[in-house]
Amino acid sequence: MPAFQNAKQLVLQFHDAIDAADRNMLPSILDEYTSEDYLWRGMHPFYEQHGAEATARIFWQPLHDAFSPLQRRPDIFLAGDNVVDQDAGSRSVTGADNGDKVWVCSMGHFFGLFDQPWLGIPPTGKMVFLRYAEFNCVQNNKITESAFFCDIIGVMHQAGHYPLPPQTGAFFMHPGPRTHDGLLLTEQDPAEGAITMDLVNRMVDDLSELNKSGDDNCPPELLARRWSEDMIWYGPAGIGATYTIKRYQKQHQYPFRENLRDKVFNGHVTRFSEGNYACFFGWANLTNTAGGGFLGMTGNDTRADMRVVDVYRREGDKLAENWVFIDLLHYLSMQGLDVLDRLKRSLLP
Repeated sequence: MPAFQNAKQLVLQFHDAIDAADRNMLPSILDEYTSEDYLWRGMHPFYEQHGAEATARIFWQPLHDAFSPLQRRPDIFLAGDNVVDQDAGSRSVTGADNGDKVWVCSMGHFFGLFDQPWLGIPPTGKMVFLRYAEFNCVQNNKITESAFFCDIIGVMHQAGHYPLPPQTGAFFMHPGPRTHDGLLLTEQDPAEGAITMDLVNRMVDDLSELNKSGDDNCPPELLARRWSEDMIWYGPAGIGATYTIKRYQKQHQYPFRENLRDKVFNGHVTRFSEGNYACFFGWANLTNTAGGGFLGMTGNDTRADMRVVDVYRREGDKLAENWVFIDLLHYLSMQGLDVLDRLKRSLLP
């Protein structure tokens, strides 16, 4: 669809300009590509920023200062119309070819030499990889809102300052799609995107029903309705990645479901698909209460939010791969644990 291709081209130009710029040019580049009422959403400790200058100062300039030279290595790139039924106060609506909003997702890694401190994490002088998933909403040839998720705990891990108890899954630099076809730079068959979206929607409905039922030990047959047996789930640092339905249940689903109670699904800001790929993020997707055990932490009575990104690859009639980002630093901060502040204090002389 022409609207998708136009939006993707704008975002690619934006990425090229941002990635090549020196720090002093970043505010003007953001100003060139974004709307006057631009909204940027970021993980803890960045949160919501309004306008180009604030976004550059709070996020992009410190990132470029710490990791130099900074390279972006995307593995997945897609665009689509938002299929979410929006609440009255939401900024996002379903896109169309008439100039309405189109969403674009880019996911992969940044990497660079970690030569300056970032968020209080001491530099290593060595290469460091930063997993990212970035969503940009394009309207009238401007980016009107963005969401940027990145794996800060993964950087802490690489720098030798892993801040949490042992992970239930594995930690490594997550690869892109097994099929090496995640960069959707050309037009895709809309029928394939519709099939992918329908599968993801049915999977989301399954999870919502589980939350309502309170069934925290669902059998593998339930997942096998939507997932391939050799599924790969690439979770955030703090949880880790896992492989096959049964091992996914043992290493993530059961610890997650059994140790978090009163789970409420809040919906998504955007959910869209193109070809064999789909993605979404929420602000926040899920609210729950820690019963004790998740992330190796103790339980409490505090309601806390999980802001989550999911990116999927469909193969045939099943989901085969899933890349996940969770703002765990924000989730823990709502319960009184500021992981970054604790690191800073531990490093004081």
